[in-house]
This record gives sequence, C-alpha cells and structure tokens, in this order.
Amino acid sequence: MQRSRAGARGLMSNPAVAALAADARLIAIARKFLGRDATPFRATLFEKSTRTNWLIPWHQDRALPLTSSFDAPGWGPWSEKVGALRAHAPAWALSRVVALRVHLDASTAGNGPLRVIPGSHTAGVLTDDGILDYVSKNAPIQCLAVHGGVVVMRPLLIHSSSKVKSADPRRVLHIEYTGSLDLGPGIRLAIV
Repeated sequence: MQRSRAGARGLMSNPAVAALAADARLIAIARKFLGRDATPFRATLFEKSTRTNWLIPWHQDRALPLTSSFDAPGWGPWSEKVGALRAHAPAWALSRVVALRVHLDASTAGNGPLRVIPGSHTAGVLTDDGILDYVSKNAPIQCLAVHGGVVVMRPLLIHSSSKVKSADPRRVLHIEYTGSLDLGPGIRLAIV
C-alpha cells in the first residue's frame, strides 16, 4: 500500500479491501457491465477533507497495472507505481474494465464530488486538448451518492472533481474489475 495526501493505492493486498471487492453484491454489479466474470484487480482510496483538499482536472483513466512489459501498438509510456508496471492502454483494453466507486462517506455538492461527462467513454482515448474540447461541448453532471452508495464508471469516462467546500469529508474506495486478467497473449493485468 502506498499512502499519499490524497489517499492510498495498492489496496488489493489489504484483506478487508480484498474481501469487500469480492463481495457478491459488488461482483453482481460489475458483471452487469463485464459479462459472466468480474475479477477485482485494483483498489484505490480517495480521501478529501478540509485537511486534504485537492482538485482533479478533467481527464480519462488510461493507465493499467501489468505483470510484465511488452512492445505492442497503443501501449505506453511505461512507468512503475506501487511496485507494479503501468502503461497507458489502448481503448480496446480499457473497454474491458469497469470501476465501482464505493462511498465510505456521502458525496455531496459541497465535498468535491465526482463530475462526469455522460457517454464520453465512447469517444475513445483522447488527447488533453481533445478532452477539453469535449468538455466545452457537453454538459457535466455531479455524481452525488449516499454513504454506502456505489457509482459505476468506465476508465475512459471524462471526469474531474472540485475541492471540498464544506466540513464534510469524502472518502471513496475505487475498485476496478475486469472480465479476465489476461487481456491478450503476454498481456496480463497485475493485482494491486
């Protein structure tokens, strides 16, 4: 696990997080988007409060953790985070992933909620300028949720969040699932 001001990464090694990720209710939600199989492979805690306040600009989640490096079109650049190799992935690989955001606190308009551009995940992998152009032409929505609520999103969904404006904290456990850890010959997701 790697802890930062914004939360913690690499939480699949935590027994409590792994148990929650494997909970039949979350698996059932993930299967609605992935099909017959849903395997959790990455868990991240996001934590916002007046003490740990940060802004996230509009972006897509394009990097995946992998067990080994390889040379294939659409993959890269490569980096390492939380002891796992990571590479920006092509749209076809990212389309095989869904994230379930479990709200440990209620997400309100005042505590920096997730904002998304609905349907933007179908636009494929965009450049930073392409993301800003897409945002300028489409209206965002706030994803508000009750304590214990779950928000589902695809990695390529354009999203952001503002700073906290209230005293209410916002903690979210972001768990990513795939139908198979093996995305193709020699391409395997790492569990982090």
